[in-house]
Amino acid sequence: MQGWGIIGAAFLYLLLLFAVASIGDRRSSRWNSAPRPYVYALSLAVYCTSWTFFGSVGLSAQRGLEFLGIYIGPILVFTLGNRLLRHIVRLAKAERITSIADFLAARYGKSFGVASLATCIAAVGSIPYIALQLKAVAGSVGLVMDHYGRTVAPPAFIFGDISLAVAAVLAVFAILFGTRHTDATEHQNGLILAIAVESVIKLCAFLTVGLACTFFLFGSPSQLINQISQSTDALKAFHYETSIGTWIIQTALSAAAIIMLPRQFHVTVVESRSEKELRTASWLFPVYLVLINIFVFPIALIGVMTLGNTVSGDLYVLALPLAAEAHWMALIAFLGGLSAATAMVIVACVALSIMISNHLVLPLFIRSMAKRHPAEQPDLTKVILNTRRVTIIAILALAFAYYRFTSNNIHLASIGFVSFAAIAQFAPAFIGGLFWRNANGRGAMLGLSAGFLVWAYTLLLPTMAPENAAILRDGFLGFTALRPEALFGTDALPLTNGVIWSLAANTLFYVLGSLSRASTPLERIQASIFLPRYSIAAPTLKRFRTTVTVAELKATMARYLGAERVERAFLRFEGHEQRRLDPGMTVDTPLIRYAEQLLGTAVGTASARLVLSLLLQRNDASGRDARQLLDDASAALQQNRDLLQIALDQMEQGITVFDKDFRLAFWNRQFRTLLNLPDEVMQVGIPVSEIVEHLVRREDIAFNVRNSIIHSLTASRKPLRMKMKSTAKTLEIQSNPMPDGGIVATYTDITAAVEADLMRQKAAEMLEQRVADRTAELTHVNQALARAQAAAEEANLGKTRFLAAAGHDILQPLNAARLYSTALSEKLGRSETSEFARNIDSSLEAVEAILGMVLDISRLDTGSLKPEVSVFRLDRLLTQIATDFTPLARKKDLKLRVVPSSIVVKTDRNMLRRLIQNLVSNSIKYSRSGGMLLGVRRRGAFVELQVLDTGIGIPQHKLKLVFREFTRLDEGMREAEGLGLGLSIVDRIARLLEFPLSVRSVQGKGTTFTLRIPVSNEPVPAEETRSRRGHARALELTGLDVLCIDNDADILSGMETLLSGWGCNVTTLRSGAALRAFCANRSIAPDVIVADYHLIHENGIDMIGYTREHFKTEIPAILLTADRSKEVRQRAEEENITLLNKPLRPAALRSLLSHFYHARQDSTSSQTAAQ
Repeated sequence: MQGWGIIGAAFLYLLLLFAVASIGDRRSSRWNSAPRPYVYALSLAVYCTSWTFFGSVGLSAQRGLEFLGIYIGPILVFTLGNRLLRHIVRLAKAERITSIADFLAARYGKSFGVASLATCIAAVGSIPYIALQLKAVAGSVGLVMDHYGRTVAPPAFIFGDISLAVAAVLAVFAILFGTRHTDATEHQNGLILAIAVESVIKLCAFLTVGLACTFFLFGSPSQLINQISQSTDALKAFHYETSIGTWIIQTALSAAAIIMLPRQFHVTVVESRSEKELRTASWLFPVYLVLINIFVFPIALIGVMTLGNTVSGDLYVLALPLAAEAHWMALIAFLGGLSAATAMVIVACVALSIMISNHLVLPLFIRSMAKRHPAEQPDLTKVILNTRRVTIIAILALAFAYYRFTSNNIHLASIGFVSFAAIAQFAPAFIGGLFWRNANGRGAMLGLSAGFLVWAYTLLLPTMAPENAAILRDGFLGFTALRPEALFGTDALPLTNGVIWSLAANTLFYVLGSLSRASTPLERIQASIFLPRYSIAAPTLKRFRTTVTVAELKATMARYLGAERVERAFLRFEGHEQRRLDPGMTVDTPLIRYAEQLLGTAVGTASARLVLSLLLQRNDASGRDARQLLDDASAALQQNRDLLQIALDQMEQGITVFDKDFRLAFWNRQFRTLLNLPDEVMQVGIPVSEIVEHLVRREDIAFNVRNSIIHSLTASRKPLRMKMKSTAKTLEIQSNPMPDGGIVATYTDITAAVEADLMRQKAAEMLEQRVADRTAELTHVNQALARAQAAAEEANLGKTRFLAAAGHDILQPLNAARLYSTALSEKLGRSETSEFARNIDSSLEAVEAILGMVLDISRLDTGSLKPEVSVFRLDRLLTQIATDFTPLARKKDLKLRVVPSSIVVKTDRNMLRRLIQNLVSNSIKYSRSGGMLLGVRRRGAFVELQVLDTGIGIPQHKLKLVFREFTRLDEGMREAEGLGLGLSIVDRIARLLEFPLSVRSVQGKGTTFTLRIPVSNEPVPAEETRSRRGHARALELTGLDVLCIDNDADILSGMETLLSGWGCNVTTLRSGAALRAFCANRSIAPDVIVADYHLIHENGIDMIGYTREHFKTEIPAILLTADRSKEVRQRAEEENITLLNKPLRPAALRSLLSHFYHARQDSTSSQTAAQ
């Protein structure tokens, strides 16, 4: 392969870069896909320049492993310092920072001086580094041309140097793909893709050369080891001991360079798009650095052993394949070195052009146009782009000049360290600005100036001065203490000497300068942004009025950003603020603040402030007022934030606000205290997932609940409880969505409540043991109690069964006696003997009442009595009761009055009647004079049925006693006889019907019983509306044929006597057999059947049914029974049988028989008329 073939391949490679960059720009819309984080991480490898590809081998050939120092620093930054790196990126995005100089200026009150000085240092410090790349390219081309027998022009012939042509091509590339937009924050997609591709190429090239040299070209590894062990120069390099001081210096310089080099800041910070990219870079970039350095030391040892001093150690990577006549391997090595050099030159030139145009050139244009009328001011968008393009050419020209006019004997690593030391002068102001709140612009200016001057004297001057220059040998003005490479007699390597003295001077003046004056308001505001937990005392805001209109502000910004972009930006502002900006309205502080940030993306923060200051100054009387207005625009926003921060810091709850991407935007002091979070976590923009991961790493929460906690915070609205192991606190977390996306979450310490619950649980557990100890004893007692309760229940059931059975047996003779006494009384008429019969009847009636009450209480207590609900008018019931009790009231000269009412109710008519009857009966008993009143009061959906009397009354403390069974008050016992069961039955019926019952009484004046009943809206049945009383008819029963069936002979005898006395024809039967014989011998059906329910092995309902079936007619029937169960009543109704309960009231029986008698006569008359 000819030498010119390799040169041609180099230019083809550069054309390939053009193609890759073009593709990247055309497909920029797809850059949110998965490969983007990897492209970003690989673009960071622009750090690995020709110093890495060539210079590291040359340094290793002399000093063994010392080359690793420049890679340890970056690895530490991207692993251990990854949180600080993310914080820097977030600040840059929030402040729309475009460069390292812009970052420093923004931190120190948007200082124009700090930005300008930082730009100068970056430019001067980077030129040697760019020259290093050109030197590497020129050296590699020269080596190739010499190897293939071609000659190149001597170094003195500038235009014959291939590196000049390479510089020209790189300038064109940087101009085409790095200066397409005025907005420096816009991502250069094509440029970044090309840099990522170059990173892959140089890594593959270096690994290929390393593998070939170590395993193939020069024998096996074991043979190489034997040869190296016999080489003095190789062993010298292998055993070289680097001092601890040198390791520290190199590690510190490289750690600063990976962030503060203009190209690294541009790629790492400005081109970063998401946290995901940084996370990918935190592992991929360190892996890249390890891979590209694996074969550095082996190649160096092979080169020392094989080539010795015949070739510069910086070119061993290329010289070894050439020496082995591996032409394709040599081509790969050459393209790898070219790739390493070109990537650095392109990005460095773009980054420096932005800094120089924004902070050095543009301010001159701005000030020169300040006095022109706005209409005469030109559009500066092209000026900005052209300035950056010219700057790129100028930088490359200066770098080429530095390369050509400095000593050719300087190693690549030495040039690189000079540049690193220059960039390290940013470190005190950069790091101090992130951690020291009182640092200010004066300190930054003094520190940068002092450090830069010492660096130029101790490190830059020795590379530019002749080798035996007097100043290097004797010191400045002959003072040996001022020798650049041994300042003040320092016995150290030149690099260590220069770095220590320059950084010491820088730090000293930085601190003294910051302490020499108080920070300005704007510096304090910016400090609070860069240190977000620092609350400042907000300046007193004086409201400045300005005549600058929205149209003028737009026109000014359009000169730098373009009219179309400004219009889009203002539309976004209107949407965010929800207000319309009319061209003629004057600007306010929020709009000025927004315009300043937007303008800063094109011209930098310091120049943006200068542009707006001049605009305000031109329209207003005072330039100082204009600057003050800009300060107030920032201060107003910061004051609002500080006031909110102070207020929320006083709350007991922790509060956080996460944006729509669930990144931390705001928090209060209590949140940090509750979660015990360190400074590196408490940063604006940190994702909620990282906060949770920190708690997992600290073992505050388990790993398996990590996802559920994140889901609860971001998606769920249910409260979440979280136990903190480190603080032993229990937190309750509640999150809620915000209108524009994102969430606000509160954190409440509920430890005390949880501990109280635990104490209660422990107390419960202690009680459980005590309960367990007593369980056996209680079990025994409970078993005994259960047996006793079962016995009691059995006794109660026995009582119920006894009363049910006894009711029939007791009432049977009583019923017979009643029948006899009634018949006897009617036969005796008004004779003297009839008085005895009436007394007997009265006594039997009393016994009947007593037994009836006992049976009623029994049925109510056992639940066998169920309400039979019907709908009826309440006044009919009350009138009927009044009719029944009026005679009794008149006997005592009492008045019984009913208040008419149209209320309809739905309940058991008979139970309600019994309840009211008992109340009225009591009122009559215990009233001496006056009377009783039955009435209804409407209360919404309810009525209050009241029974009022003028009786003796009830003492207040005995109102509840009157409802107990067999309880009678002394006053009542003196007034009337009784058993004390009436009100007990009233209370039980009221509870069964679910009607609240209340009583009010005044002793000596009377008592009021009130029953609360719901009103019914259902219609009253038709039969209810008809008169229940009918026309009065005589109770004549002559000729009524009655069949009586009962197994008790006494009952039959009494019944026969009674009915015969009423004129009835009576037939008595005692069994079913007698009935069947009766039916068989008779052809005419009886008029009425009166049957007892309980017969021996039979019942009265069956007997009635048999008789009706035999005579084929619906014979009227009456069933007599002491069984008051619902089943008997229902069956009687189904068979159309009238039921009368024992003890039988003769009057009720006669009334019913009279009804049947007249019904028969009416039927006979109708049939006669029909015939």
